[in-house]
Amino acid sequence: MAGSSTPSSLMAASLFAATLLLSLHPSNAQLTADFYSTTCPSVSSIVQTVIQEALQSDPRITASLLRLHFHDCFVDGCDGSLLLDNSPSIKSEKDAAPNFKSARGFDVVDQIKAAIESACPGTVSCADILALAAQASVYLSGGPYWTVLLGRRDSLTANQAGANTSIPSPFDSYNNLVSKFSAVGLDITDLVTLSGAHTFGRAQCKSFSPRLYNFTTNGGPDPTISPWYLTTLRKLCPQNGDSSVLADLDPTTPNLFDNHYYSNLQRNDGLLQSDQELYSTASAATISIVNSFSFDQSAFFKSFARSIVNMGNISPLTGSNGEIRCNCRKVNWS
Repeated sequence: MAGSSTPSSLMAASLFAATLLLSLHPSNAQLTADFYSTTCPSVSSIVQTVIQEALQSDPRITASLLRLHFHDCFVDGCDGSLLLDNSPSIKSEKDAAPNFKSARGFDVVDQIKAAIESACPGTVSCADILALAAQASVYLSGGPYWTVLLGRRDSLTANQAGANTSIPSPFDSYNNLVSKFSAVGLDITDLVTLSGAHTFGRAQCKSFSPRLYNFTTNGGPDPTISPWYLTTLRKLCPQNGDSSVLADLDPTTPNLFDNHYYSNLQRNDGLLQSDQELYSTASAATISIVNSFSFDQSAFFKSFARSIVNMGNISPLTGSNGEIRCNCRKVNWS
């Protein structure tokens, strides 16, 4: 395994990758790196400052904020719909199965929004805040830097039913994962790269305990879990135990953004079924990519910078579509 690369050493390469993406995706030219350069030039530093403060008391917050960006973008595009609370006209995506009692960090998004509204009222969308928070969260956790493309506007509604079907599940098979990523314009490399976000953060027992008991037709556990890891996880999550108990997604460096996720998969130590499927599915096209990223952290970081920009380009609302919400939890006219 290659030695760790620092965020600063990758900044230039990541900036080049983001610039290259602009030329490769002309249809998304409405999103630009300098969108707020005159209207809210301090927006990135505001986002990072709030997250740094939150990290002092919550080491999980960076992974949680990155997850919000993922779960927002997979449902009708990156439009901030995940942030909307229930109302007479809105069924919140927060109550969809992939998010219910597991999506978190909304209070920090509120703090970021309040700080930005104080500096630049009515200017920065909640969808762009999620994209900026994702970038700052990865960078503050030791991961790569990339230039965030901005200019998204916020949706006027949510899609709870879509959240239930579109967001990748921890129980998804390899084919289901490929299908869900393909449905939003992301390829196999994006799938393996973005799954690498599980190099930090936590998951509840309910997200993986079915692998530990009665997974096979003869009542055994998932055979792709290594024996020592199976023993460890069964102690943490006994049958009929508390399903909300948390486990580290990466048992080696749980709070750092690095490439250990991929070496974990090679040892059959992937926590979620959807993670281990990328390496343990026979003849899967993802296996060689897992091997590459496990060997070369720099390659993973560069790919992550590309893939998350690709994800951030999923069906953004721009121009006169949507609105700039004053409060990320509700539409302006409510």
